Amino acid sequence: MPARSLADRIGDMIVLTAPERAALDQLGERERTVRKGMTLVRENERATELFALKSGMLIAYVLLDDGSRQILRFIFPGDLAGMAVIAFGKAPHALLALADSVVVPIDRAQVADIVFRFPRVALALAALEQVERATLTDRLAGLGRLSAKARVAAVLLDLRDRIRRQDDSTGDTFMLGLTQEEIGDATGLTAVHVNRMLRQLEDQGLIARSGGRVTLLDEARLTRSANHVDRLAAVDLSWLPGPSEG
Repeated sequence: MPARSLADRIGDMIVLTAPERAALDQLGERERTVRKGMTLVRENERATELFALKSGMLIAYVLLDDGSRQILRFIFPGDLAGMAVIAFGKAPHALLALADSVVVPIDRAQVADIVFRFPRVALALAALEQVERATLTDRLAGLGRLSAKARVAAVLLDLRDRIRRQDDSTGDTFMLGLTQEEIGDATGLTAVHVNRMLRQLEDQGLIARSGGRVTLLDEARLTRSANHVDRLAAVDLSWLPGPSEG
């Protein structure tokens, strides 16, 4: 997937002025490489930085009492991770690299500075946080109400939407980039159960798999069964003042 900055992500939502983009670009002057499998932030450790993912892929997760892992979120280039440090002095969840990644650490003081200087950017950041909140709510509702097969379908649709946002040439075929164990950690299923659900989706003509790639053969049926909504595509910031107003 191509590298994307936080300015690119916000620029998808609002037309940025030159000073707004320059301020966001300045946040990217420090970069940190995180190797695949490396933990960037541990759950409950003290933290004062959030991170913009420039390239690669991260997950946010918590460890449960039985030692299992619950993945809360898949993080793609352009996304912000660790926003909870704005409210808490300790990280409520861990961040781990699923692929070799480059992150941009952003101190809370930098966030405060850009929020006070550029209110439109502040509102766009708030909108992004609401997107992730709604997406997490969808996943929690799915864990409680959807069948195992529908939960797996929801993960496939979410991944395809996010990958397409990085590369608009992506059609219905994409690299999955996740193990069955990782899908299970996001859906509350075992890897064996995930494998069974993927085979059922194939047998029903909903998806095809080949060489680590997944093709969505019947997106409409998948979307209905998973009760899937692309939350970022539904964002409406048309009410914000334009770049030359206010």
